[in-house]
Amino acid sequence: MISYIRGELAAVEAQKAVVDVGGVGYGIYMSQQALSLLPQPGNEVKLHTYLNVKEDAMQLFGFLTRDDLEIFKLVIGVSGIGPKGGLNILSCMSPDELRFAIMSGDAKAISAAPGIGKKTAEKLILELRDKVDIETVLDHAAHGAGEETFVPEAESGMQAEAVQALVALGYGSAESLRAVRKTSLDCATVEDILKEALQYLF
Repeated sequence: MISYIRGELAAVEAQKAVVDVGGVGYGIYMSQQALSLLPQPGNEVKLHTYLNVKEDAMQLFGFLTRDDLEIFKLVIGVSGIGPKGGLNILSCMSPDELRFAIMSGDAKAISAAPGIGKKTAEKLILELRDKVDIETVLDHAAHGAGEETFVPEAESGMQAEAVQALVALGYGSAESLRAVRKTSLDCATVEDILKEALQYLF
């Protein structure tokens, strides 16, 4: 098992990155979102990888963080979704947006990915709903940008309630999550969070 690859980014192609490690170029398939975040060729990169072995091929799939890799492995563990399908989903939404779509039962958002139909999206939601939680999403929002901001557990719970309230009001799961992420840490109640979040939604 190849856990990660570190080397010089040699090229970025339509669906994959080529990483030079000791004179050997590894072609690593990545989501479009991840490819867009790579540095310019010539820079060093470290990609967490998943090796897919088939009868006629061995394919490497790469991810910028271990968290991205873990959500990918959860997705391809669902019957009917292969590695390419998993990448298609992560090309359309971030791992945290996917988690919230699963929690809120938003099959429409997931089925927007190429090759993922409504029934497959509903099956993914059914099988993974118990494996993701809103606190994880909000914790990533607080720490994902490399900031050392601590979100108390009680506050995280209020944010979760606010997101769920916005979805109940008819807003999309992804846009609700993004709006709540933008609210100030000074918000003392769920109502305060909702008031600020709604300003970003209007």
